[in-house]
Amino acid sequence: MANQFQQDNLIGQSNALLEVLEHVSKIAPLSKPVLIIGERGTGKELIAERLHYLSKRWDQSFIKLNCSSLSENLLESELFGHDAGAFTGASKKHEGRFERADGGTLFLDELANTSGLIQEKLLRVIEYGEFERVGGSKTVQTDVRLVCAANEDLPSLAEAGEFRADLLDRLAFDVITLPPLRHRKEDIMPLAEYFAVGMARQLKHEFFEGFSPTAIEQLMDYAWPGNIRELKNVIERSVYRNTDIDNPINDIVIDPFASPFRPTKRVKTLSRQASNTEKPEEVSTQAPQEVAATVSAKVDFPIDFKEHCESKEVELIQQALEAGQFNQKKTAELLGLSYHQLRGILKKYNLLDKS
Repeated sequence: MANQFQQDNLIGQSNALLEVLEHVSKIAPLSKPVLIIGERGTGKELIAERLHYLSKRWDQSFIKLNCSSLSENLLESELFGHDAGAFTGASKKHEGRFERADGGTLFLDELANTSGLIQEKLLRVIEYGEFERVGGSKTVQTDVRLVCAANEDLPSLAEAGEFRADLLDRLAFDVITLPPLRHRKEDIMPLAEYFAVGMARQLKHEFFEGFSPTAIEQLMDYAWPGNIRELKNVIERSVYRNTDIDNPINDIVIDPFASPFRPTKRVKTLSRQASNTEKPEEVSTQAPQEVAATVSAKVDFPIDFKEHCESKEVELIQQALEAGQFNQKKTAELLGLSYHQLRGILKKYNLLDKS
């Protein structure tokens, strides 16, 4: 694993990044739980890997799981395993992530999305190093270093009763907060060069001629709400679309949807009109059902009422997510919903992976 970090994209010399890496190096040798907080695309999983491979557990398993991708029952089974006959279809024993990570590190992403039941069981594992499989009565011992990540303000969720405060106390032995790319301006171009060279190699280009001053200005002026993940996509897309490979790249394709033929949505008209008369937050706090009835001034009947309302609700949710920079807590506040109400709507429309 000696060359693990050569491919981890933790590239840059900004003070913000160097402080994080120093923090990681200091906490890595301890078998204590760590929380990693950061916006989407800031590299939380890469930091978790670095914590593992710089620890005394480097030669043991590094197991990871995204907690937002599974229902409560499936998540419980994936974390703690299940015995044969625990539920319909459970024909044999299944070892969960805690068993598979024994002696190593378990990384749980999107921790804020876990239910009270899961949080209670996590608390017990942290405190006592033991758990029972779903449908089982035998206590299983485990020695796991837990690293968790979230893009939410967990202390605020705990104060609101939406996250267990005692679990947060146990997890937060130390917290690593990752800076967004807009606060690492000096790292943008080194990262861009790295991603560009990698894409040029994939395309079998003999050389990569770099970026023009116009392209560099565009890259430096953009806010990068999707952080390093977005930068990687933008650079790779710009390299492969570039037809003049003998000269520096001049056109940066930030928005792949940009087109004069892109279908427009009426909800955008409402948003523009509202921005001239009232604050965006005031528009966003309307209940989705209310907006669904007012988004379109004219409707061509007959329609499927349920489908029509759902489509307008999805449009509003997507707008609110963008306005809240895809932070679910902020989005819920913009919509006048509780965090869990928003989570239910996101699950209903399969929007969790987009937030």
